Amino acid sequence: MPRSVQPDRQLFGVTLALCLFGAVMVFSASAITARDEYGHGYYFLVRQLLWVVLGILGMFALMKMDYRKLRQPRVVFTSLSIVLVMLIAVFFLDRSHDTHRWIRLGPFSLQPSELAKLVIIFYLAWFLEVRRSPGGAGVNNFSRTLLPAGGTVLLLVALVYKEPDLGTACMIFFIAAVMLFISGLSYRYIVGALLAAIPAAYIAIASVPYRLQRVQTFFSPGSDPQGHGFQLLQSLIAVGSGGFTGVGLMESRQKLFFLPEAHTDFIFSVICEELGFIGAVVLIALFAIYGWRGLVAAMKAPDEFGRLLGIGITTMVVGQALINLSVVLGLLPTKGIPLPFISYGGSSLIGMLMATGVLLNISQHADET
Repeated sequence: MPRSVQPDRQLFGVTLALCLFGAVMVFSASAITARDEYGHGYYFLVRQLLWVVLGILGMFALMKMDYRKLRQPRVVFTSLSIVLVMLIAVFFLDRSHDTHRWIRLGPFSLQPSELAKLVIIFYLAWFLEVRRSPGGAGVNNFSRTLLPAGGTVLLLVALVYKEPDLGTACMIFFIAAVMLFISGLSYRYIVGALLAAIPAAYIAIASVPYRLQRVQTFFSPGSDPQGHGFQLLQSLIAVGSGGFTGVGLMESRQKLFFLPEAHTDFIFSVICEELGFIGAVVLIALFAIYGWRGLVAAMKAPDEFGRLLGIGITTMVVGQALINLSVVLGLLPTKGIPLPFISYGGSSLIGMLMATGVLLNISQHADET
């Protein structure tokens, strides 16, 4: 069969639609805050549009470059080394919001943990393809596959967790787990990992007072309505206020200094309030289409590297969206994790668009034999 010369148009279209949707909602959710803090209401919108442009340029560049060039060991290990250096470097820089998450260069900032998600996908796609190839050690070889793969994943997870950023650390672990499972990881290792994760998760939560308080508030947000339960309660008020059709674009009341992080992690609350159930369903449908077309591209990839790369990227985007929506709706404890393509923030947006560029490139090779 001839090779497709065009990327997946539905995946491309839904990505642009999500970016446009996000820019509109960032402006709606942030205009009042921007005017109050910076003197004009377009502050966050202008920055978001700049990041969209940069991200789309990166997406086009990766869409035109053969994704198989990323499987070269020098590319994989150089990227991994750079991210490790940045993850270590943040601990020697000034704290921001009591965390070591950003590298700041004047008015711009970079969050290395967002790049760590991409790098672990590239690394595991290359590493697992080598181990699954004829003559390879296989996925379930403990010393030659699971130990080096797991060690690399846990190193990145530990550094991100220490920032601290438990949400992104869990996301990296989740992406890696999905890729290993798809590669044929034995159920005995899966069960063992789950059993080991239970006490680790308990210690991570119980050892930090604010995390423990968040979990306790999750089960009873009304017990601390002015404290740890405030954000979730305000989010649920916004979601419930939207009804079926919403109160109208730009008309949200909860964004008027009631709902914290209205234009970042909790932007879905504003969408539900202003656009109602209809707007929420449209957004969820866009992510569903992204996931569908991403999996189609992955399953039709001409090699194992492309298949694992596509699955990892799709898992990252759709999985993070599901976690964000669950937090906003009170289905998971409150945790700061952005909604892909929608939330305000440059590192996440550019990273997601560049990853999508790789996914679109994979889709161009889907019909190769």
